[in-house]
Amino acid sequence: MSNVLDCIVDRRSIREYKDDEIDNNRLYSILEAGRWAPSGLNNQPWHFILIDDQNQISRLSKLTKYRETMEMSKALIAIFLDKNESYNRTKDIQAIGAACQNMLLAIHSLDLGAVWNGEILNQKQEAEKVLNTPDNLELMAVICIGKPIEKERKSDRKPLSEIVHKNKYGQEI
Repeated sequence: MSNVLDCIVDRRSIREYKDDEIDNNRLYSILEAGRWAPSGLNNQPWHFILIDDQNQISRLSKLTKYRETMEMSKALIAIFLDKNESYNRTKDIQAIGAACQNMLLAIHSLDLGAVWNGEILNQKQEAEKVLNTPDNLELMAVICIGKPIEKERKSDRKPLSEIVHKNKYGQEI
């Protein structure tokens, strides 16, 4: 397993997958990583739905403009905010983001690929119907997972000097 900093820098959003199946041990390890994300007051305001049935994946894929990526996925993880467990919406949504990032890093460390699909939130009510969720669960994201098709993927970031300030805004580091 790579160290965390290497995983953070090396991870990319993967949108094309091979037809290889993903074993349940890997999927449960990914879910375990999400479960261990930090949350305010340790309220763990999330629910995860693991979707590996191709019919269910196909139904969800019709709700996003990233249909092709979703249909190539061998598994999806839908991440929900449990409004009954929420004590501060902003902090709880941040915790959901941390759970998503934990899962994305776990996926990368397991030599799988993934992309965080937030665009499906434009059809959130329809997705919640497909997944038969109760009213207290609000869809926050869907992570598409598969064995990545090998190709070069590059990404860059703004330099720290453009985004980090020392002691107050406008002071350079």
